[in-house]
Amino acid sequence: MKSIENEEKHKILNRDIGMKMLKKVPEVTIFFWITKLLTTGMGEVFSDYIVTHLNPIIGLSVAVLVLIGSFILQLKVRKYIPSIYWLVVVMVSIFGTVAADVVHVGFGIPYIASTLFFAFALLTTFIIWYKTEKTLSIHSIYTTRREILYWSVVMGTFAFGTAAGDMTASTMHLGYFTSGLLFTGLLAIPIIGNKLFKLNEIFSFWFAYIMTRPVGASFSDWSAVSQKHGGLGFGGGPVTLILTIIIVALVGYLSISRKDVIDEGIAESA
Repeated sequence: MKSIENEEKHKILNRDIGMKMLKKVPEVTIFFWITKLLTTGMGEVFSDYIVTHLNPIIGLSVAVLVLIGSFILQLKVRKYIPSIYWLVVVMVSIFGTVAADVVHVGFGIPYIASTLFFAFALLTTFIIWYKTEKTLSIHSIYTTRREILYWSVVMGTFAFGTAAGDMTASTMHLGYFTSGLLFTGLLAIPIIGNKLFKLNEIFSFWFAYIMTRPVGASFSDWSAVSQKHGGLGFGGGPVTLILTIIIVALVGYLSISRKDVIDEGIAESA
């Protein structure tokens, strides 16, 4: 009798832990995708601005320290806090852009090679996650290990998306605007596939998540670069500032309205 009671308590404890950890991940709503697109664009132009206008060593060192600090904070909190979660996403966006740029600029590796490299690294991370946890659902993140795997995948999507966007814009000579349109078309695939053809939801989510990176980065680069290079010529500083203001306002709204908070008592199985 006691063993049965202990087993029931164990099940309840696991369920409660799952619900608590689920609160660390925002509900996937239209607000999620809008914020994600904005952070990808902001991270792209801000990273470029750091490298070209500021001392790159100091700027990148500060960015890495903020990334580490925000990530530790995200791991320590016991529920989803919009300001902390999206700060991590922004810092991952900046660092992912830098990683892709360093591989190309610092080591002279062609964009097509760096794109393939980051695609392989991302696929490997997905395989490790699935092999160890038997799921890739963001609604199953109720352990620290799964959360670390989740953020590892997020990091990989930003690096791969940056390299892919640069490859189409530069190597394939499509330019930033056309690249943005290309990846927007690819982004529509999981949306249409899920709605009309019942495409797997987990696959659809991650496919869309990956595509939002080159979409946001391409259009933000197009807004920032000079007209001579096919852009609107607004500059990296102003574009970064505008996107930052919008992101802060949107995250503030989400913090107050709780529009992207999973209902308490609802926990999806792994």
